[in-house]
Amino acid sequence: MTKNSLHALFDLTGRTAIVTGGTRGIGLAIAEGLVDCGANVVVASRKAEACAAAADKLQALGGGRAVGVPTHLGNLDAIDGLVNATVAEFGGIDMVVNNAANALSLPLGEFTAEAWSKSFSVNLQGPVFLVQAALPHLRNSGHASILNVVSAGAFIYSPATSMYSAAKAAMVSFTRSMAAEFAPQRIRVNALAPGSVDTDMARANPPEFIEVMKSAALLKRIAEATEMVPPALLLLSDAGSFITGQTIIADGGMVAR
Repeated sequence: MTKNSLHALFDLTGRTAIVTGGTRGIGLAIAEGLVDCGANVVVASRKAEACAAAADKLQALGGGRAVGVPTHLGNLDAIDGLVNATVAEFGGIDMVVNNAANALSLPLGEFTAEAWSKSFSVNLQGPVFLVQAALPHLRNSGHASILNVVSAGAFIYSPATSMYSAAKAAMVSFTRSMAAEFAPQRIRVNALAPGSVDTDMARANPPEFIEVMKSAALLKRIAEATEMVPPALLLLSDAGSFITGQTIIADGGMVAR
């Protein structure tokens, strides 16, 4: 393999990706990586101003084009609108990155129906129905790839996060099922399971809990959001052309303990 052929594996020029939760944290970092590789990116998040700011930042990178489409993943009509807006802007869809999440935390025994609905509508229902809505366009891609951003919490216990973790574990299962059912249509489906990452969500925790998160990993630190970009690009690009139905756990050794 030559240097040029290696670079070509990560070349996403002319391809289009939807990145949910793409205005900050891991989602924005992945969106930046995609644009740097030449992809056109649609970032989706609830707030219109955040979508516009993220799109401007991505556009300034000078790679692929970027637009923002305000979308609430708990609203099925909004999901259809996101897909339609993407196709209207770029003509098709080659990649879907299901990154949006609701990290609502409640201990077992204190669940409410409202909290349950909020958690599972964004963490499970939204991603599954987004893939379903995008499926006709992914079939036409020839290079289609779906990346479900889950969590190391799908594999281990963490206090008060069982709703979130259960939804992410379900997405791991859906990842395998999608990979099997979509393989004849040349659509690859994989998952990325981050551990503790330095995002707004993580920084909202008390300092002592952040120290607990650091100590839980074998590497004794939390990740930068940019450290999730290389495995994401592997799974989304032709570099991962023979990888499907898999979950890469990028957690600094948390699950390994």
